[in-house]
Amino acid sequence: MATTDRQATTLALAHALSAAERGLAVIPLSRSKLPALRSPHRDDPAPAPSPCHGACGRLGHGVYDASSAPDRIRELFAAAPWATGYGIACGLPPHHLIGVDLDVKTGTDSSAALRELALRHLFTIPPTVVVVTPSGGRHLWLSGPPEVVVPNSAGRLAPGIDIRGAGGYLVGPGSRTAQGVYAAAPGTAHLAPAPCPRSLLRLLLPPPRAHHPAATAAGGHGHGLVQFVLAAHEGQRNTRLFWAACRAYEDGIGPALVTPLVDAAVHTGLSEREARTTIASAARMTGHQP
Repeated sequence: MATTDRQATTLALAHALSAAERGLAVIPLSRSKLPALRSPHRDDPAPAPSPCHGACGRLGHGVYDASSAPDRIRELFAAAPWATGYGIACGLPPHHLIGVDLDVKTGTDSSAALRELALRHLFTIPPTVVVVTPSGGRHLWLSGPPEVVVPNSAGRLAPGIDIRGAGGYLVGPGSRTAQGVYAAAPGTAHLAPAPCPRSLLRLLLPPPRAHHPAATAAGGHGHGLVQFVLAAHEGQRNTRLFWAACRAYEDGIGPALVTPLVDAAVHTGLSEREARTTIASAARMTGHQP
């Protein structure tokens, strides 16, 4: 291993141990920002009925290996001497960390989107730890209540805003990746993760699955269109929603299905604003007023 890699691993371990002193559970990461240790089950002849989260006692279970115990952390890094960074597990006590990842993408201003959400829903992001990514993005660290499980999401809150919750991790400051080094923003490294504003927390939780009388009233076809949207995967959510909304307006049940279609789209990960914009486009396309 090159001297620079050995130095990067030593620094990553030092930063990881420092994070652990603050009660944060960590794992070693490779330069690709992925867990440095491969799954011990990758060569199993057949997949297990349920995924192993470390019950086998071996290393290599990603975020489920995360620990704040110094001896365990040293063991993890000793098993991955190529690690150059560390990940901080979200959703675990004592901080129940929630990461707000403000990405930098062409044509997307995630910081402006967050400010717009804050104005619309009347919340303020309190002073907290901010980690600057090599691309110029930012990770905001927030603390959630212990009884609430915040899921991971990508772009659901707004374009360019990803959420790291239970089962996810954040790249820790001091990590060196193929893109560069992650660093705490000046004046924030000493802060504790601030409590997540209640209004923001409500936005981070998935909407409950609900029975929609409007879809039922529109008949089996309306129910089928809602189910079609609910089955969408990332990359096809807008397309499915637009198609379903067009069919609904063409069949004269568009107004009755707006709310069920919006709720279904939000459940798949679109924001309410994106969903309503897509449905309005479908209405105009079919010659109707949204």
